[in-house]
Amino acid sequence: MSDSGASVAGTAKGFDNIRLLWIAAFVIVVDQITKYFVATRLALFDSIPVIDHFNLVRLHNTGAAFSMFNTAHPALFIVLSVGVSAGIMIWLRSNRYGQLLTALAFVFVLGGALGNAIDRATRGYVVDFVQFFVGDWSFAAFNVADMAISLGAGLMILDLLLQTFRPGAADANKA
Repeated sequence: MSDSGASVAGTAKGFDNIRLLWIAAFVIVVDQITKYFVATRLALFDSIPVIDHFNLVRLHNTGAAFSMFNTAHPALFIVLSVGVSAGIMIWLRSNRYGQLLTALAFVFVLGGALGNAIDRATRGYVVDFVQFFVGDWSFAAFNVADMAISLGAGLMILDLLLQTFRPGAADANKA
């Protein structure tokens, strides 16, 4: 019986993490489509109530997460996104088999980083449009790319926790 996870060279090593890159591509496409619809249908600062405590808005973020460093030049964030993306691609190529949860985390971060980098390169800012609020308090608006980055970070934390609590992890960490 042949192993469907065999590499090109014929060595059976399991699932090829490179195959997960379609997830990053999907994140980029969905991110750009949603930002396009928001940018073409809402004026800056417009808000559409969807349900209680949730609006669609159009905001422009020139900074990093939560508008930190909003006076920095967009090129800084583009270079950072490209650098992170290159690092992820190198990791995926070097660690092609196994570590599926880590690979999933990285492809979500990759898709989100590139989605926001496209905005910065084409617009000079990132379009944010998801807004949750309670009364006068509002969580920072975000977008699909931000959700993917957050999901990737959450998967990284989960992977670290699972490694910590996996039987024999304490012995492996001492070695």
